[in-house]
Amino acid sequence: MDIVTIHNLKKYFGKGACTVKAIDGINLSIEKGKFTAIIGASGSGKTTLMNIIGGLYEPTEGTVIVDGVNLSELTEEELTVFRRRKVGFIFQDYNLVPELTIKENILFPLKLDDSRPDKVFFEEITRVLGLQDKLARYPYMLSGGGQQRTAIARALITKPAIILADEPTGSFDAKTSQNVAGLLKMAAEAYHQTLIMITHNLELAQLADRVVRIQDGRIRR
Repeated sequence: MDIVTIHNLKKYFGKGACTVKAIDGINLSIEKGKFTAIIGASGSGKTTLMNIIGGLYEPTEGTVIVDGVNLSELTEEELTVFRRRKVGFIFQDYNLVPELTIKENILFPLKLDDSRPDKVFFEEITRVLGLQDKLARYPYMLSGGGQQRTAIARALITKPAIILADEPTGSFDAKTSQNVAGLLKMAAEAYHQTLIMITHNLELAQLADRVVRIQDGRIRR
């Protein structure tokens, strides 16, 4: 069963002679519960594709269906709710709130949605991610790896259908990169979620169930 279905997707920036074809006619299906790595050089369109799947960018043309929802049919308010409840984002720069503790950062998406946390689930993911003894600390008190694990926990806490990870190991050394990618894969498998990871690291891509290569805004075989 596919959780993402994309048909004739195009995303252009600019106009006339200055038009940049970031995505130029992509057809793609992503199977539910699988780990898909999207690879390509800088400027290939992979991050644009991820942002469209996550409802952050509106396509110029084409259809994007995520977990049975046609994103083009949603209002801005509905898209915001959809992202909050269905998609977990993990960014390369973590995007943690410095004024909040680690616990508060993890629970922040639930607070935005006025939802109560599942205490058992919270305890489980913080244990799995090795954060249970760091919950009262602030982001600056943790290493880069600790902050990234916090970002992973925050992405998981709403139990989203899809985890979108954009170069989540870009600032780490090879060993730490493997550990973080392995942790993401383990968490996605444990909680039956679909993981889509943008990366330029071919070694990390080998951990995925499927690798999609993008070049010049198109999928290459």
